[in-house]
Amino acid sequence: MGLSIYLNAMGILSPMGLGSEETLRLLLDGDQSGMIRSDHWTPGVEEIVGQVTEPLPILKSKEPAFQSRNNQILMAALDQISDEVNEAISQFGEYRVGVVLGSSTSGVEESEKAIQFHEKHGSFPQNYHFSQQEIGTPSAFAAHYLGVKGPVYTVSSACASGGKAFSAGARLIKAGICDAVIVGGADSLCHMTVGGFRSLQAISDEICNPMSQNRSGTNIGEGAAVFLMSMKPAAIQYLGSGESSDAHHISAPDPNGSGARKAMQLALQSAGIAPEQVSYINMHGTATELNDKMESLAISSLFPEHVPVSSTKPLTGHALGAAGAIEAACMWLILSQEKSQRYLPPHVWDSVVDEDLPRLRLTGKAEKIDGSERHILMSNSFAFGGSNVSILMGAD
Repeated sequence: MGLSIYLNAMGILSPMGLGSEETLRLLLDGDQSGMIRSDHWTPGVEEIVGQVTEPLPILKSKEPAFQSRNNQILMAALDQISDEVNEAISQFGEYRVGVVLGSSTSGVEESEKAIQFHEKHGSFPQNYHFSQQEIGTPSAFAAHYLGVKGPVYTVSSACASGGKAFSAGARLIKAGICDAVIVGGADSLCHMTVGGFRSLQAISDEICNPMSQNRSGTNIGEGAAVFLMSMKPAAIQYLGSGESSDAHHISAPDPNGSGARKAMQLALQSAGIAPEQVSYINMHGTATELNDKMESLAISSLFPEHVPVSSTKPLTGHALGAAGAIEAACMWLILSQEKSQRYLPPHVWDSVVDEDLPRLRLTGKAEKIDGSERHILMSNSFAFGGSNVSILMGAD
């Protein structure tokens, strides 16, 4: 198990709202008000998306590369952990604090607008800078904004990006390179992702319906969640992670769930935890035909039937590169409740059982974690190309 690593602070902005209090309330209510119909991203064709509707902060930096809606969303999350980051900088020094974020879009929306402008006017707008869409820009922005000068990079492995940022940040601490790392992810809606998933026939015409016989695809979402990770003791501990690559297909998972199972097994091994000790699993749960089938196979083959599971994507949409971070934030919020009152997010679906799937214990409304021992939660993220990650966190 090695060094003990903790999650000292968390900031979040998602379709469920801004900050811990509002997010936890809507999470436990199974509130889907952040899922809206819009043709903004696919003109003339309305799609259901998980959209951030909170007013976004004005970017203080005038650096052209940093000007993007993605960084505005990220900034709103970073502001919630800035005091703890400043304390870490004071304690460890600015060169001992790093940044590792996940993203799959960065500022692609700004490039889309610039290309449309170019087609109309024959030149790019004056405020356009190609680096707005570079994948490394969110982490560079975060470091600039918070005054961090340690290692800074972005993980971009599609839907596993936000989860893999935790693994990467923990490695920096364990290797003695950093004393603290800002980890998480940020992604924003754009034409490329919404239209791209529609072209793959992976988008549902209704709010996604994970694990149902009637499931027909996912909904794309957006948001950001960030954490301060360090060895400084805190109430919530990062216990470990597991990563695998099944490389079965560029956009489809291995149907037998071998890669997903391997990631979960490696996470348990890294933390020295038995499957029976896990109190709850936040599934990747995209509501696509193939993902739900393989994930339910993987979970049922490894965990006891009584372990509660749910997908939170019907509440947020699938935030792609930020999904793992947002769902880790959901786990952090669950563990932030009083131990005897740790409620779980309900699995929101139409309750039509798919008899072809292994039966899992899907959470209901107002369900609490069982048992008085330490509570340990797992979150899964599975990506295109067979890139898989599972992370574990716990609290007494």
